[in-house]
Amino acid sequence: MSEPAKPTVAPSKSVVFLRRLISSVILWTTVLLSIFSGNKVLSDILFLVIMLTIAGLGLHEFYGMVNKRGLACFKAWGILGGILLMTATWVYVSGEFLGLRHPEQANDFETGFLILFVLGLCVRQFVSRSNTAGILAISTTLFGLMYVPWLLNFIQKINYHPGIQGPFYVLYFILVTKFSDLGAYVTGSLIGRHKMIPRISPGKTWEGFGGALVISTVASVVFASLAGPRLHGMTTMHAVILGLILSSAAVIGDLIESLFKREAGVKDSGSFFPGIGGILDLMDSLLFNAPLMYLYLRFVLT
Repeated sequence: MSEPAKPTVAPSKSVVFLRRLISSVILWTTVLLSIFSGNKVLSDILFLVIMLTIAGLGLHEFYGMVNKRGLACFKAWGILGGILLMTATWVYVSGEFLGLRHPEQANDFETGFLILFVLGLCVRQFVSRSNTAGILAISTTLFGLMYVPWLLNFIQKINYHPGIQGPFYVLYFILVTKFSDLGAYVTGSLIGRHKMIPRISPGKTWEGFGGALVISTVASVVFASLAGPRLHGMTTMHAVILGLILSSAAVIGDLIESLFKREAGVKDSGSFFPGIGGILDLMDSLLFNAPLMYLYLRFVLT
């Protein structure tokens, strides 16, 4: 008789966190190496390829959760729209083909793209023979486009923002965000007692949230001091304010993705990284921080 299969032991929270942290470091090190390569054309192309890969995989995972929830969506149209949106914005702001233009003009361009995308979804619903949930399918598909590639596009706008060394601001906001994740986990594991929103994420505590604020803000001040004039307009006061803003938004972004996963009945957004999860599990805290960093950069620092 064959021996019974041994039950699979799930990795501990610390192991999963460590794996995700290492994967995040590898992922964003690759992104940063692409934009700091020293060759503009090579940097621009590598940056676009990496961002398109992240957007495509993220959309695939998001629409997968929508389907597991039993909701309708136009998955192929959403992924195609996301890739076109990111590519068009890159062409607009990178200066490779059209010449460098100001980010607010890219915002106007994106608005026009979203209008056409919604109209395209309506036409897609017109020719659908089986889907009777048109409002739902259009809404979920559009939200996926807004949640993943539209938010990711702000990283492009930061990187190519005129008058500053954009890559250093990309590096800055990624480091501050990831130190928020690290601070929340370490503090919550050591002294976490009071749950934040247990129905969404049982592991999140108010103590962890406090740790995220403190460690992220310290990291912000230290990096701003080391970077000096490379971070245009940055002062200690701005570093403190941004540390608090970005760390708070990072926790909220993590909770938002936890809400989506809980509604879909899945533990991870995907299985792209075995034993870790999907691309959205690594991106959740960065998605909302990118537009916040861009808005602060545009209206306060420049």
